Amino acid sequence: MMFEYLPILMFVVLFLFLFLGVPIAFSLAFTGLIFSISLWGFSSSGLLTSATWGIMNKFTLIAIPLFIFMSILLEKSNIISDLYDTLYKWSGGLRGGLAIATILVGAIIGAISGVVAAGVIGLGLIALPQMLKYNYQEKLSLGSVMAGGTLGQLIPPSLNMVVYGAITGVSVTSLFAGGLSAGIFLSILFIGYILIRTIINKDIAPALSKDNRATWKEKFISLKSIILPLILILIVLGAIFSGAATPTEGAAVGVIGTIIICIVSKRLTWKSFFSSVFESIKMTTMVGWILIGASFFSAVFSGIGGNQLVSEIAQAAPGGKWGVLILCILFIIFLGMFLETVALIMLAAPIISPLIAEYGFDPLWWGILFMIILQMAFITPPFGFAIFYLKSAVSDRIPIERIFKATFPFILLQLIATLLLIFFPELALWLPKLLE
Repeated sequence: MMFEYLPILMFVVLFLFLFLGVPIAFSLAFTGLIFSISLWGFSSSGLLTSATWGIMNKFTLIAIPLFIFMSILLEKSNIISDLYDTLYKWSGGLRGGLAIATILVGAIIGAISGVVAAGVIGLGLIALPQMLKYNYQEKLSLGSVMAGGTLGQLIPPSLNMVVYGAITGVSVTSLFAGGLSAGIFLSILFIGYILIRTIINKDIAPALSKDNRATWKEKFISLKSIILPLILILIVLGAIFSGAATPTEGAAVGVIGTIIICIVSKRLTWKSFFSSVFESIKMTTMVGWILIGASFFSAVFSGIGGNQLVSEIAQAAPGGKWGVLILCILFIIFLGMFLETVALIMLAAPIISPLIAEYGFDPLWWGILFMIILQMAFITPPFGFAIFYLKSAVSDRIPIERIFKATFPFILLQLIATLLLIFFPELALWLPKLLE
């Protein structure tokens, strides 16, 4: 009887390590080692070697260091600042215009790099001071930065989609297409919310005074700043969606295009280039260790009957397949409050995704829904990573409690988006079907 509950005990031990401050990659690996050695002896430690080789042998994952390098280059070249400056000039005369510009820039950053940290930190340093300067409500400003910055999780090229596709076997190209349609839908939802709030309360996000608005000449001149990034987006996503390149090859094209943009804009120095390489290696190494630790944890979890236990719990859930769906969503939301998203995918996707497919749901639709829930996880207290990315950008100027409060309206919007995608799957699937 005790053996049946070992999978649950694994998660208890994992969370204990996390609360003790052990890095997530090592928390996962140590938990796996404790249970594997305790149950099967020291020879079972070979599972860790197998997990390492399994991760290193996935060709799709080569896209990860490429997209990371691409995002860091863009960050160091101040392209985020240029994008915001352009949209700020065009939308400043509109109530809520700066918050809307923040959402749109977040979407564009997501379409260029796919790394959430770059979007949230970049907007926190550039967009947030502007909104606060022009008397935007702090709660709306903080929420807009986190909502816009995390769109990179959903809008391709998304690192998490690359990982999810590699683990579950769902086409990464199809995930990218579905993520783009869902990302556009979510952006419209965020912008609609901002506009409605400004209609209800005009003072929450006032329009810029005429003295502070850009002239038409300044507006048109500013458009040159977005031409090269838009060309880069069209080349990368166009190559992937047309089938001319795999997502990994598209990432390589994106890196070359980003380097060309940085050279043309005269913002790439040898110092910034080598700094970008070094930071990319550090971030890629971190992601790699998380993948290895999570893969090992999942192998041990499955070996002690974890997948079977989850299946039995699902079968006992009321409401048939819809009860199973709700249970899976709640499970991801719960894990998302504590775990880094790559680790969450590695832990939850191998367990939940086959179960969802078994109950007759479209694997692609579920993959996109999974990504939306992960985006919500980025801004969900207490450990949503976007919260801490933004906190690092604002330093001690804004207490973390106020950042927590700013997340709730946008978490609610993402829950609404999740419900709409459940009842109207075509909101996410129209573009993948169009490209078939």
